[in-house]
Formats: sequence, C-alpha cells, structure tokens
Amino acid sequence: MGRRLRRIGPVLVPVLLAIADALLVNGLEMALELTVSVVAATALLVRRRWPLLVFLVTLPGLYIGYIWFAPMIALYTLAALRPGRARLGVCALLLVAAHFLPYPISDFEPTAYRENTLVLIDACVTSAAPIALGLLVRTRRELASRVEDLTRSLRREDRLLAERVKATERARLAREMHDVVAHQVSLISLQAGAVQVSTADEAARSGARTIRELSVRTLEELRHMVGVLRAAGGDARESAELAPQPDLDELPRLIEMSALDVTYEGLGAAGAALDGAAAGATDAGRARGARTVERAAFRTVQEALTNVRKHAPGARVRVRVDAVELTAPGDAGAARGRDGLRVEIRNGPADAAAPVPALPGGGHGLVGLRERAQSLGGTLEAHPTAEGGFVVRAEFPYGVG
Repeated sequence: MGRRLRRIGPVLVPVLLAIADALLVNGLEMALELTVSVVAATALLVRRRWPLLVFLVTLPGLYIGYIWFAPMIALYTLAALRPGRARLGVCALLLVAAHFLPYPISDFEPTAYRENTLVLIDACVTSAAPIALGLLVRTRRELASRVEDLTRSLRREDRLLAERVKATERARLAREMHDVVAHQVSLISLQAGAVQVSTADEAARSGARTIRELSVRTLEELRHMVGVLRAAGGDARESAELAPQPDLDELPRLIEMSALDVTYEGLGAAGAALDGAAAGATDAGRARGARTVERAAFRTVQEALTNVRKHAPGARVRVRVDAVELTAPGDAGAARGRDGLRVEIRNGPADAAAPVPALPGGGHGLVGLRERAQSLGGTLEAHPTAEGGFVVRAEFPYGVG
C-alpha cells in the first residue's frame, strides 16, 4: 500500500492542487473560465508522457481562468524532461504572454505603465521559476547518475587492483617455491646420483635410483605448480599443459616407489574401462573428462599411500581400481546409472616394530581429495576399519571435465 501511494502520489497531488486552484479562483459555477481551468488541471495526469502538449493545453487555463499551478507545473515538467533551449524559450514567452495579457484582450490598458510593468515582472518570475527548478532537478538527477557510474568504476578498479596484487603475490610465492624447494630437491637428486655411482651394494643402488627418480618427478610437478601460480589469471588450458599430468598408467610405478607392502588389483579392468570411455568420447570435452578422472584417481592413491607411510608404517595395503556403474543422485539406486571408476585403498593395522617416520602433515589431504571428487560429480569416503586399519574409497563418473 505504501509503495503504491509513493508511485501514485507524485501524479495525483499536482492535479489536485491545480483543481483546487481552479475552484478557488473561478468558484463552483460552471462557466468557460472554470471549464478551461479544470481541463488544464486534468491534463497534468499525462504531463510526463507529453510534457509539451500538456503545457500548451494549460495556457488557456492561465489566460482565461487565471490559474497558476497547472501551467507552472507543466512548464517545470517540460524543463525537467525535455530541456531544449529553444523549446523552453518559446514556452516561457507563451506563458509570459498568457499571464500579461488580460482576458478579453480589449481590457488591456497600454497607458497603465506602472501596473503593466508589475504584471510583466510577475509574469517573468512565474515563467522563470519553474524552468529553473526543472533544470536544477534534471541536473541533480544527472549528477547522481554520474556519481553512481563513478562509484561502480571505482569498485571495478578496486577489484582489478586486488587481482593485480594477488597476481603479484602469486608470482612471488612461485619464485620462493622454486628457489627453496627446487634447490633442495636438486641436491637430493645429485646426492642420490652420487650414491648410485659410488656404491657397490645393489640394494643401495636401487634405492638411490628410486630416490633420484622421485626427485625428478617432484621437480616436474613443482614446475607445473609454479607455472600455474605464475600464470596469474592467464589461460587455464595453457597452464594445464606446463607439465605432464599423471594418470592410471603411472600407478604401478607409484606403488613400486612407495616402499610399502602393496597389493594392486584391477589395473586391467580400469584401463580397459578408461580406454572405452576415451573411445566413446565424441568431443574434446569428454576426452578431457576421462583424463581428469584418471588424474583424480592417481592423486587419491598417491595421498592414501602417503597417509599409510605417516600413520600406519609397516601395514599391508590393498589398492583396487574398478570400472563400475554409478547411480545418479536422487535415483533411489534404481533408475539410471553412469559409467564410472571406483578407487579403494585399504590398509591394515600398523606394524608395531616398524619405525614411525617424522613426516610433516597439515591435515588437509583428505579434505582436498573430497573436494576434488565433489567437483567431478563423485564422492569420497574415508573411515577406520574394524581390523584397526583404514579405508579410502572414491567414485568418479566419466564424462566430467
């Protein structure tokens, strides 16, 4: 109700004022003066749509009926909505003439200089005041619009500045990561290479070779992360190609280098399933989705094996990768399914005789895996087992990416 009044009020109030002016000046007796005055007041209902026409309609009310509100309101509306100099000048002269000249014209006294001068001044003020007020309101409205545009522009510049600061900080972190981590990993690789060359123990030589290969892999992934950080808002596809991305073909090598007692199951089935998904991908988006699923599965196994080394040293581990049919959410397990990939890493209890490595941990590994799975439309669950071990199970649908 209040909103409707705020919308209708500015339209009706000037009309009511003009009608009251007409009745006070001309009385209630129906005559020509009252008729033209009421017509002029009623015309104000459409003054915003046709301001010039409404102003011309109100002039007879001023000339014959001696009303002021209707022509002044009409001239104000014209100045606020159609502020042309020539148009306003002509309309101002018409209002001055309608106010200055009496009705009927035969009553005009050219020799009444003092009275004519006062009426002319009054007519000029009556004409100039609504024009000035209308132009002032229009200027204020334009200034408010420009201030709003300037505010939006400043906010946009603030966002751009914040993004630029983030990009600068990202590049700084990339440089520091490269300077610190790459240097240390390179030293590890060199030391492992020296041990591999100098030692005669075959087991030590194999361990040094494994360390060196892990160092090389770490440097490759470090270069990839540094490239992503330094991209600073560039093409994400270009950033993704900065380094080779691991897939399920790398799982056997990852398990071999993990130095854990791992039983691996399901490589053939998973590989065949992924090949089928890639073969059935009729466009680049689905092929990219299959690669994304492989990468997510690899990262899941990698993080799970890392957690086993940290929290369950000496435990037996089983890694299983299978092609499955996933039920879409909301299907109550029946209606439609999607081809997908299930990855399960299950470990037993830790070996009490095995030394516990002092490896740092931030507690974010499983959280990141769960977020990755959800972003691909899949799920991830991790919980202890009744035997004292731990299980991590993830499911990823194909065709996402």
